[in-house]
Amino acid sequence: MTPPTESTDTGPPQGFLAEIKDAVTTRAALLLLGVLVLQVAFITSYIGAFHHPVPSGIPIAVTAPRAQVAEQSAKQLGDLPGKPLDPHVVGTEAAATAQVRNRDADGALIVDPGGKTDRLLVASGAGASLSQALAEIVGRAESARGRAVRIVDVAPAYAGDARGLSSFYLVIGWCVGGYLCAAILAISAGARPANAARAVIRLSALLVYAIAAGLLGAVIAGPVLDALPGSIWGLWGLGTLVVFAVGAITLALQGLAGVIGIGLAILLVVVFGNPSAGGAYPYPLLPPFWSAIGPALPPGAGTYAARSLTYFKGNGAGGPMLVLAAWAVVGAAVTLASAFLRKGRPGPAVGSGLPD
Repeated sequence: MTPPTESTDTGPPQGFLAEIKDAVTTRAALLLLGVLVLQVAFITSYIGAFHHPVPSGIPIAVTAPRAQVAEQSAKQLGDLPGKPLDPHVVGTEAAATAQVRNRDADGALIVDPGGKTDRLLVASGAGASLSQALAEIVGRAESARGRAVRIVDVAPAYAGDARGLSSFYLVIGWCVGGYLCAAILAISAGARPANAARAVIRLSALLVYAIAAGLLGAVIAGPVLDALPGSIWGLWGLGTLVVFAVGAITLALQGLAGVIGIGLAILLVVVFGNPSAGGAYPYPLLPPFWSAIGPALPPGAGTYAARSLTYFKGNGAGGPMLVLAAWAVVGAAVTLASAFLRKGRPGPAVGSGLPD
């Protein structure tokens, strides 16, 4: 009979706690903590932006046949509790209408001293919630003076664009495509560009993707779903710029921070960018923090530009397009710079567990 031999198996340590330590690395635990922080920030940002919209400083032009009447009406609107309006006097009805159509004002009150009914010009194409808030505020103010107001929509939302939100959702889709494309390009061979040539290849691939995504988004929103009127060419160009800008800044953040850069891109574009974009609630209805950062971030700049191209013949789109171009240039420059500084050292594949 052969005597039993002692086991030489040196398997993993026994016990539940030991199994946890063996299964979950410190790196994985830190990444999960980062995800938790993103989740909390997401909830805080969206609820903070949308839970209690309060109109503040809505620009409105005021005009009347007599300057004294216009100035008196503007002062009464400017003195409303909470300062929901920011009125200014213009000389003629034509000038007031032009300001609304050029996006220099969100509305215009045309006072008729010879009657009891004034006209309020609004533009629901810039966001139904904004035009409704303006109509409600001015309506109450006019009623308190014993006057009535007639609403005239000079830039109405398209029949297929419920509440003027299609531009917002189109831009959000482009943003999602931009950072997902950049993330996949990086994940395919390490979180950081290994060399300058690879960085150029990734930016080139991103540009090709952006051109295709911009065209497909414009075609779907326009001819396919009949949700947005206007030029396909204009929306195509905007979509290309939005996708490339978001993708370039995502590649840049990955070049600087590795896989953590993906989370930083989500923080910038999704957590801060989407609720401050002026989609569901345009800037004058958002709390100060979100209304301040919205125009400077890709979702906000893209949404404003899309509405300008769709409903306002491109008026007001110049500034937002420059914002997007700046993101694109800075993102591409940082991506290339991080690749040059890395001097050809390969980055580990995302999820490999290896140190950067």
